[in-house]
Amino acid sequence: MTDPQSLLRRLFDRAVAVADPMQSLAPYLPARPEGRVVVIGAGKASARMAEAVEAEWGPCEGLVITRYGYARPCQGIEIVEAAHPVPDAAGMRATARMLDLLEGLGEGDMVLALISGGASSLLVQPAGEMTLEDKQAVNAALLASGAPIGQMNVLRKHLSRVKGGQLAAAAYPARLHALLISDVPGDDPAMIGSGPTVGEGSTRDDALKIVARYGIDLPASARAVLAGQSGAVPPGDIRLSRVENVIYAAPVQSLEAAAEVARAEGISVQILGDALEGEARDVARDHAALAREVQAGLAPGAAPVLLLSGGELTVTRRGDGVGGPNAEYALALALALEGAAGIHALACDTDGVDGAAEVAGAVIGPDTLAEAKAAGVDPAQALAINDAHGFFGAIGGQVVTGPTLTNVNDFRAILIAPFRLQHLASDRVHIASVRSRVKPGTGGISMGRDRP
Repeated sequence: MTDPQSLLRRLFDRAVAVADPMQSLAPYLPARPEGRVVVIGAGKASARMAEAVEAEWGPCEGLVITRYGYARPCQGIEIVEAAHPVPDAAGMRATARMLDLLEGLGEGDMVLALISGGASSLLVQPAGEMTLEDKQAVNAALLASGAPIGQMNVLRKHLSRVKGGQLAAAAYPARLHALLISDVPGDDPAMIGSGPTVGEGSTRDDALKIVARYGIDLPASARAVLAGQSGAVPPGDIRLSRVENVIYAAPVQSLEAAAEVARAEGISVQILGDALEGEARDVARDHAALAREVQAGLAPGAAPVLLLSGGELTVTRRGDGVGGPNAEYALALALALEGAAGIHALACDTDGVDGAAEVAGAVIGPDTLAEAKAAGVDPAQALAINDAHGFFGAIGGQVVTGPTLTNVNDFRAILIAPFRLQHLASDRVHIASVRSRVKPGTGGISMGRDRP
């Protein structure tokens, strides 16, 4: 407990590592069939998944779309980079080429689909008369609405030509085997990447209710699509009869892996759930209250406690700052804890991108608010304008990983030491510091120039 923030980062790194497709995909890959095989995919982990497939199967025919900066070297599968979270022309062109690749496949052919979080933005084929600009406007409105990811994806499906089972329908009558990395609460395959290979049970009326509930401003072309007949494929459609969807990596596996590391350090672990949803600042306040309650119940000398949780929190945009759900959670948590001694926390997105920023998340501790004061930044104001990334950038609290090449969504960890144990740990650090300055054989202390 002398370096709790380093421990929290180690737990996060372990959670990411176990979801790396190069470490986890191979056991779920079927034997390569004799006939024609086409590999398709989309998502922030899809290029890494394609790399893992070719490590087992050798060079393959196919096309995969991933986020800018997330490409991997493949032997035969073409990797195309496009924009996320707001789609662009590169994604739209690549999606059209993917659909062309699926044309004319027969019953003896197989399609291997690699789907991970981010596919909703990377697979771009707007329905009806919607343009790319209309699609971009819809995505921007969804991201600012505060709607849960499941609600966002329902609307996306009914405004698309590829989501909601339509990509799988395009491959029929070929057999389609989909491998998925879950980044959604509840691990519902229909919600991962807006379910391009999974039948959809919702209707356009359900989509309209979501629009009304969250006050989402849609362009006229999108409203015209919702006024017509949806292209989403119902679950019982014959075009989905030869589809198998397999979730092989999910948030709970990453939480359990982090828990194992913590337990090996003598820490007691409580997993609050892998499917938490809600407004980031509200969940943070609840977790701060829980952390205080846990600490109050710890006897002096008791083992520290780690609270772990996953899922996907949301942010309702109130200002024009730069933030994301994990950084906003961490900022709201720091404010609610008010510098409570012995409590440290980390909140990061496992894909390395929190919101639209190239920052995974943030780490906090008892000194976070004092560091902010010294740096001249106002945490309450930063929260009010959704500028959590700006706040943590100013005090050095950001966690920056670069592309992790996987995505099992949010990872949150709160490390709680018994109050008195925390002070003992500080005393030991102080004593060790003093001893390091004692001159051997003199019994005296070597004072640096900056000491009185």
